[in-house]
Amino acid sequence: MRLDKFLKVSRIFKRRTIAKEVSKKQRITINDRIAKPASNVEAGDVLTITYGNKELIIKVREVTQYVRKDAAQDLYEIISDRKLS
Repeated sequence: MRLDKFLKVSRIFKRRTIAKEVSKKQRITINDRIAKPASNVEAGDVLTITYGNKELIIKVREVTQYVRKDAAQDLYEIISDRKLS
């Protein structure tokens, strides 16, 4: 699945356009490689997302096209969530 779509489906970002903007600014990596909005995301990948003064590191558990809002957080596991100084 495309990175921008995964971020929207998993509800990490509210809108896909925001996910695209953040990844176009090279603020997202997949397995320590800079990712583009169309980069492929698979189960087991580690995403590092830096936006604002925050860094979020997650591990992708599952990739699915559609998920209910209350089950969206089951698609990933938060490894680290910290503020940058």
